[in-house]
Amino acid sequence: MATRSTEAATEQASTEQAATEPAAPGWTEEALLAEARERHVPGTGTRWRWFFSGVWLAYLIQPVSELFDHHSALWIAGGLLITAAFCAVYMPVLMIHDTRPRLAGYGLGVIAVLAAVACAVYGKNWTPLWIYVSAAAGMVLLALFDRRQASLGIAVIAACYLFFCWLTHLDVGSTVAILLPVVLIGLAMMGFRMQLVLMHELAQARETVAKLAANEERLRLARDMHDLTGQSLSMITLKSELAAKRLTRLPDSAERDAILTELGDVSRVSRQTLHDIREAVSGYRRPTLAIEVITARSALEAAGISLDDDSRLTMRSGMFDPEAEAVLAWCLREAVTNVIRHSRARHCRIRLTERAGEVSLEVTDDGHGFSGPAGDSASGSGLRGMSERLSAVDGHLSLGRADTGRGFRLTATVRTETAGTGHNCSP
Repeated sequence: MATRSTEAATEQASTEQAATEPAAPGWTEEALLAEARERHVPGTGTRWRWFFSGVWLAYLIQPVSELFDHHSALWIAGGLLITAAFCAVYMPVLMIHDTRPRLAGYGLGVIAVLAAVACAVYGKNWTPLWIYVSAAAGMVLLALFDRRQASLGIAVIAACYLFFCWLTHLDVGSTVAILLPVVLIGLAMMGFRMQLVLMHELAQARETVAKLAANEERLRLARDMHDLTGQSLSMITLKSELAAKRLTRLPDSAERDAILTELGDVSRVSRQTLHDIREAVSGYRRPTLAIEVITARSALEAAGISLDDDSRLTMRSGMFDPEAEAVLAWCLREAVTNVIRHSRARHCRIRLTERAGEVSLEVTDDGHGFSGPAGDSASGSGLRGMSERLSAVDGHLSLGRADTGRGFRLTATVRTETAGTGHNCSP
């Protein structure tokens, strides 16, 4: 009766626990990341960018049509050649300003020279070309320089336009009428460029959120596996051992020995299964540098601390010993927590370096600095915990002042057989 009551209570508890836990959602990390990457703002695809950038070139029809009022074939051919070269350079400049800004800068110089030649040779009808030069400058200059320098570049282009208006004797009314688009369109394209940058950052933020959500789902799955199956398997092991003990009190017989053997197999299988599940749960819960650096970035931004992190922290994650990486990830989490809570820093820097047989994680801030003796890792429960974790994997912790003389530097080093030889992950 006692045994039946225990089994009934165990089954009821497991059922209630399963009912209270939310069902596993029907998505995976890959699905989340794919969804985050596929989301985009309509009208910003490659085809639409070509269309919206090229449709305004239709206004060049007016100065081109006036070429044919001149009866010289050389005159007409020169104007058409300048127009074709201008369009052929203008469009790629707008397309590659974000991926190859330096090359786009050279292209901007080319269309500015073409506009100057057209105005000097063909007169005032070609001064509207500076509107296109200003539009391209608004995109390219902001990709190369800061906002103040880009605005200064628009002002220089407006000055060039005014110079050629004076040179070609364009009337004041027409000069002012075209000057406004030259200035305003350049500034508007700067704003459009800033919008594109914000959209790119938003896409990165969505991918970060997807990674965090996937990590949270892995933790929830690990908790469910441990709570729902661990208790049942432990009960199976316990009951099989109790049944085996009770059978040993019965008289010897071949049937009793066979049952004892079967119960031993049940106990052994349940123990092994429980061990496998715990290993799987441990793998799910093992932190990684990729996840921790994302979490650190969000936490530091929320605390108003700027982060200078090495992108190779994410790229190298999963490429060396998992146990060593897990310890470094725990150290990164604790170090960032200390920066937020105690340092009052404004900037934080994270780097990962590899040498022969060693991987080092360095976290530096510009806060109050280090008040204890160098290398003292027992000056706090968090630092002591990091030191203990590192010692377990044959690593060590180093503390001291930052290289600038102000702030705190924490370096966690682990030994790993897969570390690169003399390779430095920091730029």
